Amino acid sequence: MNKLIFSCFLALFTTLIYSQKDSLELGDSYADDQIYAAITYAQFSNQPSSITRSRFSYAFSIGFLKDFILNEKGTISFAAGVGYGYDFFNHELKVSEINNNTFFDTSANTSSNVFKSHNLEFPLEIRWRTSNAKKYDFWRIYTGVKFLYNVSNTFQFTENATDFKYKNVSAYRKLQYGLTFSAGYTEFNAYLFYSLTPVFENATINGENINTQILKFGLIFYIL
Repeated sequence: MNKLIFSCFLALFTTLIYSQKDSLELGDSYADDQIYAAITYAQFSNQPSSITRSRFSYAFSIGFLKDFILNEKGTISFAAGVGYGYDFFNHELKVSEINNNTFFDTSANTSSNVFKSHNLEFPLEIRWRTSNAKKYDFWRIYTGVKFLYNVSNTFQFTENATDFKYKNVSAYRKLQYGLTFSAGYTEFNAYLFYSLTPVFENATINGENINTQILKFGLIFYIL
């Protein structure tokens, strides 16, 4: 399923990208419609006090952004897009689901504890760049907000040699959003995503609210 989604995005976006600038001349009105692909180091932030660490975690996303020019030079624009994102967290918060109720605990007795999610992404960006209709290598600073709609989530852990797996837990927040920032030159850019919404709804552990949020930083590539 994931390979099918990726292949459809790639085929559609490649067709759109290569058809947009064939006849442009310097000074013409243009737009930097782009495929984006990001690979990032990911962590849970704002964890409960009883959760002390997270192991190596990562995220990947790919999508398409439609560019709308806001000034005559084409250096400032607004972009809206759609994409797919995958998150993998190796963490310490133990999550289980019984009769549509989600329970939280520490993972002191677990030998493995991971969380995986598949999301639809809807990024919105305000963009500044030094490009023009014929200059494809340029500096850029893009900032905005990204909305995430969770398609599926899986929490699984191994405890006392027994495997536990819970899919689409009820306390997981389906709609999330966060701030984005990217800056760099040509295709290679530093990238940051900081979630503004907690991952879980109405969640507590040992009487403490769980306000866990997601932080990602790494690289994002824009392909014209």
